[in-house]
Amino acid sequence: MGRFWTLITHVHVLAGPATMLLYPLYASVIAIESPSKVDDEQWLAYWILYSFLTLMEMLLQPILQWIPIWYDIKLAFVAWLVLPQFRGAAFIYERESTRLIEDERRRGFHTFFSKGLFGFPCF
Repeated sequence: MGRFWTLITHVHVLAGPATMLLYPLYASVIAIESPSKVDDEQWLAYWILYSFLTLMEMLLQPILQWIPIWYDIKLAFVAWLVLPQFRGAAFIYERESTRLIEDERRRGFHTFFSKGLFGFPCF
């Protein structure tokens, strides 16, 4: 029984990098080489969301270390983002970008560019 749990632990430890980095890296290279833009959107959205998740995880590390199943939650969320059956990254990108564009359209795009990012002018 001890060897079985050791094997499960090693598989669990390797599942994170394989799911979060290796497969997305491989799929991103394949997407770049393909003529379709649909897969490019999926993987660009994935890398943006993964970067944001990693940044938030770094900032919230003192809090997240007290949540024992945080790594499992993160692994499940990233698997949802990555797996082609779900296309979670593209789903979030399409939903949120549409909402942001509609908000800016209602206010007028000129307000975004005059205010800029975090209050600093873009131009």
